[in-house]
Amino acid sequence: MPISPDQGSTGGGTLVTITGTNLASTSAVKFGSKPATSVTQVSPTQVSAVSPSGTGTVGVTVTTPGGTSNPVSFFYVGAPFKSSLGSTSGPLAGGNTVTLSGTGLSTATGVSFGGVSATPTVNSDSSLSVTVPAGAAAGPVGVSVTTAGGTNNGLTYTYVDVPAIASLAPASGPTSGGTAVTITGTSLDTTESVTFDGVPAPFSVINATTLSAVTPPGTAGAVDVAVTNPAGSDTEAGAFTYVAGPGI
Repeated sequence: MPISPDQGSTGGGTLVTITGTNLASTSAVKFGSKPATSVTQVSPTQVSAVSPSGTGTVGVTVTTPGGTSNPVSFFYVGAPFKSSLGSTSGPLAGGNTVTLSGTGLSTATGVSFGGVSATPTVNSDSSLSVTVPAGAAAGPVGVSVTTAGGTNNGLTYTYVDVPAIASLAPASGPTSGGTAVTITGTSLDTTESVTFDGVPAPFSVINATTLSAVTPPGTAGAVDVAVTNPAGSDTEAGAFTYVAGPGI
């Protein structure tokens, strides 16, 4: 007498289909000692029932006027617990893969990012990988995991737009470096690096539209300035000009 699925949440509520023979006039379905919360007669060979709450492994039995069947195992699964995301931010377009760690993940069937679901690859009971779907807008969203044991929330993932540089002030400075430059634009609050002619510059984020950076030493002439965040990079060609000092 097979049942499908043969596992479900400890909180109950799993719809189980029981297939066998002589199931007509079923009067009861029990999960261990507990009766199912509802029973529906589908046909003489099939009954559906909703599991009650429970723990561990229990035997499912069907009772008809002819008696009670042999038990078939049903496994209660606890709700998943998520401890961390391998990456907590990424491009608004999605497509990047993140690893989620926790416990009770072996039966995961879906991971939701702000209500948009993706199908995970289960690595083990404590790890799964999932390709992040595209987001609706830049900003944080809740992440939930659904398993046979239920759905668990509690983690946050931030969708990030590609940065855009609008202007630099001042736009020139000495080849020795050390010029404090204010960079304005959009999506700058998740900046990971700022470079002048490919050379990393120390920087600090003011807000989503403003960065402050200090130029590294450079060679006289106009150089490219690039800002990078988890979604990508924006490069302004020749945006800053290094000026050689006077010589006598």
